Amino acid sequence: MVFAIIGGGAAGFFAALSAKKHFPSHQVIIFEKSAKVLSKVKISGGGRCNVTHDCPDNRLLSTYYPRGENFLRKAFDQFNATSTIEWFEQRGVLMKTFPDGCVFPKSNDSQTIIDCFVNEALKLGVEIRFNQSIQFIEKENNGFQLNTREEKIRVDKVIVTIGGQPKRSGLEWIEKLGHTLIEPVPSLFTFNMPTNPIRDLMGNVVENTMVKVEGTKLIGKGPLLVTHWGMSGPAILQLSAWGARVLSEKNYHFAILVNWLDTKKEDTLRGELEAIILSHGAKMVGNLNPFPMTSRLWNFLLLKSEIQPEIRWKDLGKKNINKMVNTLLNDRYEVSGKTTFKEEFVTAGGIALAEIDVKSMQSKLVPGIFFAGEVLDIDGITGGFNFQSAWTTGFVAGKNVGLEG
Repeated sequence: MVFAIIGGGAAGFFAALSAKKHFPSHQVIIFEKSAKVLSKVKISGGGRCNVTHDCPDNRLLSTYYPRGENFLRKAFDQFNATSTIEWFEQRGVLMKTFPDGCVFPKSNDSQTIIDCFVNEALKLGVEIRFNQSIQFIEKENNGFQLNTREEKIRVDKVIVTIGGQPKRSGLEWIEKLGHTLIEPVPSLFTFNMPTNPIRDLMGNVVENTMVKVEGTKLIGKGPLLVTHWGMSGPAILQLSAWGARVLSEKNYHFAILVNWLDTKKEDTLRGELEAIILSHGAKMVGNLNPFPMTSRLWNFLLLKSEIQPEIRWKDLGKKNINKMVNTLLNDRYEVSGKTTFKEEFVTAGGIALAEIDVKSMQSKLVPGIFFAGEVLDIDGITGGFNFQSAWTTGFVAGKNVGLEG
C-alpha cells in the first residue's frame, strides 16, 4: 500500500514516521509543496523550537487549547507530552524543561529537531518529494488520486497535514470532499498601538501582568513585552488565542486594561504605598521605583498619571495616589490592528472536529483520508502546545492509517 502525507511540516513528518514505524512494509511518501520541509519548526521559539510543555496530566494539558480541548483530551490517551519527551530522548535528542514549563531541546537549536526527523525518515525509508503541490484529491475505488499541476498520482490512503491556512481558499479542496470548514482567523498575534508613546520603551518586559480586553471576559496573564509596534509577550498572546474570534469580529480595534502588578488588588497596593511614604517620604518618586519594572517604564507610568518624577513621596497627596493606583492596576491602551508572524502564524479554524474520529484521525465522511495538525480546528496558546497537538494527531493518524475498516 502507498500512504501519502500531504505537507512536510511538524504534523506531516510525525504522521509519516508513525505510519512507517507501524506499517514498515508499506510505502510512505511526504508531498511538500515547497523546496524545504519543517520550515516552521526551524524558526519556532526564536530558532530554539519549543517542542512541548511539561504537563503530564492529560486533562490539564487539554485546557491550554482554546479550540479542540475535548477532542485532544481523548487523543492524549494515545500520545501526550510525556510521550513526546520520551520519543525524542529515545532518538538521542535530550530535552530541557524551563521554569515556565516550556520544553526545548538541550541544544537550544531547532535544527536538532529537524535533523532528528530527517535522519529518522532516511532510516525508516520515508520518501520525501519536494515542490509537489497537491491541487485536489479524487476518491477512486479502493484509493485516491492526487492531482498536481504536472501529474496524477494514485495512492491507497492519505493523511492531510497542510497546517493552518490564513484564508479559506487554502482549504476549499477539502470542502469539496464534503467536509465542513470552520472559517480560519489568526490566533496568535501581537497588538498594534501605532501612535502610543509606550512604543518608545520597546524591549521593556514586566514578568507578571494581567491584561483584560475591555468590555469582555477575556484575560491574559504572564510576561508582557513592549515592542516597537505595541505589545506582545505571553499575556498578550494568550488574549489573542482565547479571543481570536471575538477580536476578529472587532476588526482588531479594541481597548485593553493592563494590571502591571499582576493580580494585586487596590487595598493591598494602597497599603504598600502608605508604607513607602512612611519609610521613604523624602525621596523623589521618580528615583524610588518600588515595583518589578524598569525605571524607564516606572517614569513613563508616572508621567502618564500626570505625576512629576521630581515630586517627593510625602508630597504626593490623595489625588496623585489615586492616579497612581489607577494607572498601575487599570492602565488603558487602544489597540488598532495586529501583527502576525508570517512564518509562525497559527490559526483558529479548519476542519470541523465533529467529522473526525478522534481514535484514528480518520474522516468520518471519506474513509481512507486522515487529518493531523493545525488543518484541524485545533489551536493552543503559546508555550509548546501547538507542536504537541501536531505530534499527537500525527502519531495517531500514522498509527491507524494502515488498518482496515
